[in-house]
Amino acid sequence: RLADAATPLWRLPYEEQLQVKYDSQRKTLRTLASRLEEAGVDARKPGGLCCPLRPIVPSPVINGYRNKSSFSVNRGPDGNPKTVGLYVGTGRARNIVCVKADHMENIPAKHKQVAQGYAEFLRRSPLQPCLLFHRGGHWRELVVRTNSRGHAMAVVTFHPQQLGQEALAAQKASLKEFFTCGPGAACTLTSLYFQESTMTRCSHEQSPYQLLYGEPHIFEELLGLKFRISPDAFFQVNTRGAEVLYQEVGKLSQAAGDTVLLDVCCGTGEQRPRSTMSKVIGIEIVEKAVEDARWNAAFNGISNCEFHGGKAETVLPRLLSSWKDDRPLVAVVNPSRAGLHYRVVQALRSCEAIRRLLYVSCKPEGEAMRNFLELCCPPDPRKKLAGEPFAPKLAVPFDLFPHTVHCELVLLFAR
Repeated sequence: RLADAATPLWRLPYEEQLQVKYDSQRKTLRTLASRLEEAGVDARKPGGLCCPLRPIVPSPVINGYRNKSSFSVNRGPDGNPKTVGLYVGTGRARNIVCVKADHMENIPAKHKQVAQGYAEFLRRSPLQPCLLFHRGGHWRELVVRTNSRGHAMAVVTFHPQQLGQEALAAQKASLKEFFTCGPGAACTLTSLYFQESTMTRCSHEQSPYQLLYGEPHIFEELLGLKFRISPDAFFQVNTRGAEVLYQEVGKLSQAAGDTVLLDVCCGTGEQRPRSTMSKVIGIEIVEKAVEDARWNAAFNGISNCEFHGGKAETVLPRLLSSWKDDRPLVAVVNPSRAGLHYRVVQALRSCEAIRRLLYVSCKPEGEAMRNFLELCCPPDPRKKLAGEPFAPKLAVPFDLFPHTVHCELVLLFAR
């Protein structure tokens, strides 16, 4: 069953879900303590953990909290190749099928409605879905983004194959007509985007998002500030949960009046500068998210921000190698599940001005564990890890993903 695969804790009372996740974070911190001991660092604290672990912070919203959902198009359990939903099964067992997300507790009703609308559109379309690139077909994934006001953005991905511009224009027109005048109008979309893509994932720079209808952005309010969100910009998937997370990160940063906050993988700039900080420097790879972050800062009257677009492993070493500022520097890193590039870790360790570092991870037992060890191990010339090592001081888990096994862990490092 899809709900059991994607949200395996959904049958448990919420308090029990939190306990499962808390136990998982304890295990992660014990593993980190053992790995650090192997590297010659005495990091074992009471309970065998590498640092104190606070109680898990619950999500303010438990059901339908996702502000972004990605739906695949593929064969369903009944063999229908135009099924819009989520994958169940494994490639190894060769039993992958696409199952409708109707019963998913974490997906809001609006997202399910748009997915059902897209499935109806596909049923009417003479074109086939693109199940495997080399076997032809056209219609692909659907991404739905919503805000707390109920505004909805839909992004449809399309493989052009050998279609000419005229045929492409006809397909875009049919999609727009369906969602503005046809049965899909019931979804009341505020934005409809179309992206031609011959790759599994494609950035705006590789293949622009084409606005077929409505507003180019949706807007969200977070901690009293207004944020503009582009189709491919990163924004925490649980808006109300993110507010609690960012408030705590702000406290843990201990930013005084002269502090500079370095925000690596900053997305649209939600890690807002508080009045107590003198400056915020953000780094983000998605160019559209950088544009959003600059707009957000200007719209909210925040002038002590600067944002750099590009890969962190390119931008950060250049930025920190010439760092001459005497003000205290606090780093916040919030990478994807792939973790930080080793050149980013090298740059963070080598910059003596950074005394506190907050690592926000949605999968601390994965690649982030490698980063934790790189940050805390003794200097290692072979790995070009210079500078005084950091030490884990405090861990605070936040449940941003109720019903799933995941949570967000904030690890405070200091030196």
